[in-house]
Amino acid sequence: MMHEFTLRVYYEDTDLAGIVYYANYLKFIERGRSEWVRARGVDQGRLRTEAGIVFAVRRVEADYLRPAVFDDALVVTTALVELGGARIVLDQAVMRGDQRLFEARVTLVCLGPTGAVRMPAEVRAALS
Repeated sequence: MMHEFTLRVYYEDTDLAGIVYYANYLKFIERGRSEWVRARGVDQGRLRTEAGIVFAVRRVEADYLRPAVFDDALVVTTALVELGGARIVLDQAVMRGDQRLFEARVTLVCLGPTGAVRMPAEVRAALS
């Protein structure tokens, strides 16, 4: 199931060439991931406070396909590829209408105070 998060490109998102600065796509997909988790009923703040667990990016494979520019309306899509005991693999894209501007495969790991830990069963069930 695909999740969608909409955003608009602001002047602050662009570089001297007037296009979205490459690192900002990572911020855009971070927002999309956060909203994907929230839409599934997982409160990341509570998870951190009560269980000491957070999600951290372990790997990103990204392709920049077309530039976005000031005032573009964009949609960040997020789709689950794989859900393991301690890791999540997602496919994400930044779209302008039907044009794919950016795509990434993101691997997240579930971390506790001493390193990687298995996700609680209720979190895993919510995300699957």
